[in-house]
Amino acid sequence: MGYIAPEVFSQNFGNVSYKSDIIYSFGMMLLEIVGGRKNTGDTVQNTSQVYFPEWVYNRLCEGEELGIKAEEEEHGLIAKRLTIVGLWCIQWYPMGRPSMKTVNLTQTEQEKERKKQRKRYKV
Repeated sequence: MGYIAPEVFSQNFGNVSYKSDIIYSFGMMLLEIVGGRKNTGDTVQNTSQVYFPEWVYNRLCEGEELGIKAEEEEHGLIAKRLTIVGLWCIQWYPMGRPSMKTVNLTQTEQEKERKKQRKRYKV
């Protein structure tokens, strides 16, 4: 399915809007970056990995690595946060998806918090 939101195919998921294109695509891109692979591929050995967002969600719930190797604990936390934002952006129902402004504010607030923590623990 790639980057095409579900509501483009069926109005059972909601009306097509700007969230159908920009937000959904952004979420899928985040998942691909953090997951370290493309959404679909002919090389998938395990059929449970065919629907990539579900594979990412299951790994997140089980506390497994998400695809990229995090060298530091902080990098692992960033990957987890980006995964959560990506999943938030690709919800089946478009009304549940955030706006890009909300996504940006979420990421900005998290970065501010990380900077505060770094300053606190510097000796």
